[in-house]
Parts: sequence; C-alpha cells; structure tokens
Amino acid sequence: MKISVLIENTTHNNNLLPEHGISLYIETNNTKLLFDTGQSGKFIQNADTMGISLQDVDMVILSHGHYDHAGGLSSFLKYNAKAPVFLHKNAFGQHFHGEKYIGLDPELLNSDRLIFTDGIFPLKENITLSPLPHSALTVPINPYGLSVKINGKLFPEDFSHEQYLLIEENSKKILFSGCSHKGIVNIIRYFQPDIMVGGLHFKDIPLNHNGYTVLQQYAECLCAYPIKYYVGHCTGEPQFDYIQPFFGKNITYIYTGTTLII
Repeated sequence: MKISVLIENTTHNNNLLPEHGISLYIETNNTKLLFDTGQSGKFIQNADTMGISLQDVDMVILSHGHYDHAGGLSSFLKYNAKAPVFLHKNAFGQHFHGEKYIGLDPELLNSDRLIFTDGIFPLKENITLSPLPHSALTVPINPYGLSVKINGKLFPEDFSHEQYLLIEENSKKILFSGCSHKGIVNIIRYFQPDIMVGGLHFKDIPLNHNGYTVLQQYAECLCAYPIKYYVGHCTGEPQFDYIQPFFGKNITYIYTGTTLII
C-alpha cells in the first residue's frame, strides 16, 4: 500500500501548499482512494505537483462533516467525473466552533455522487467504513468547544458523523482516522489495528502541568498496543513533540508531501 499526504497543516517542501486540513491518496493492491479533501482545492494542485492523477481515484471517503476535511470536495467533483463519495448520514449536520459554522457546504447535496453510510459499510472485500459504537466510549469525549445545532439550539458535539476507514492488506489492518474526535484511545481499543494514520486531536490539550499529565496518560494507553502511528493535522506539533519519546520509533509525524509505503 502507498499513502501520499496531499495536504496537511505543514510541509517541508516549498513546492507544495499546506493548509489546516488533511487529504490522503491511498493506493491499495486494487483500489485508489481519496481520504478527505482538505478545506480547499489546494490538494489537487499538490497531487499534480507530486505526479498523482486524481482522475484515477475510484472512490472518496469523508471522515466527518467538517470544512477542513471536506471543503475541497466541490473542487474534486469538478476535476474527477466518476468517483462516488461515501460520507456518514449525519455529515450535513449544523456543526459549529463557537459562533463559526464549520460544517459542509449545503450545495454539495445537489451532487448525485454522494452515498450516505450508516453503521458498518463494506466498500470492497478488504475495505470497510465503520463508526465507533457508543459502547466503545470508555474514555469520555471532550468536544473542545465544538457543537451541533439541533432545532435552533446548540448542543455539545457527539461526533455521530465521524467514521473510520479500515483496510486489510498483506496481513495488516490499517486504520485511517481524520480527527479522532471520539477519542483516539477509544478508537484504538475498539479497532486494534496494526497501523493507524491520521489525526489524534491533541492540539487543544494545553501545554501545562495538567495537560502534560493528560498527554502522558493517553500516550501510555496507546503505547500498550503494538501499533505504528503516522499522525498529523489536529495532533498538534508541540503535543507530538511531548508524546514522541513515549512511542520511540512507533510514531511518525506526516507532512504535506509525505509518502508512506506499507
């Protein structure tokens, strides 16, 4: 499997454009997938610079209904005329961060290429989309100020629109999580993959005494599993620097332009 990071918050390559968001191009033995689309069409420009043809993408996965993961979808739909888009049935909820709307563009509902998922959703024999069941939430979710508007009232997010991509190939389980809003410890305990790629959502954990304690507790829980982590986006670079010594070689930060061979 080959994974190319088309967009991420940072880059080490001056020829590539970073932005707050994430988009991954995934080539399996028989399928080409796009996992999230960043917040704009910049990922398409980066793909061209990296020599990747997004015309060949077979399917698109949206991890959840936030702008920094799906804002580039309208650009992709114009660029690629065939790939279906799989997103959770709750992805078009009214999602907010404070007073700022951070949800999807309602105009996207005019597309006939959207396929809404609910529960475990097989895409191919070895490729599955799955939510995280409520029973798996052994660690409480912290919405970090994110909310959803229902009947005109704001409620703390429960992230019911978040889903995860699981690919089983070459005797390995590779899990893709856009932001891990439902708690990375909950997610890892439930799926127990061999490899995890995506965001850990540690960026809002303060770098103070209490925050360091929380980060250490999370790191120790995650290190209990024999998993290789490739993380970025909402993980937070300072938070990554703090947890990295706990993981050693089992964790790597990804940037715009990173290529992984698994």
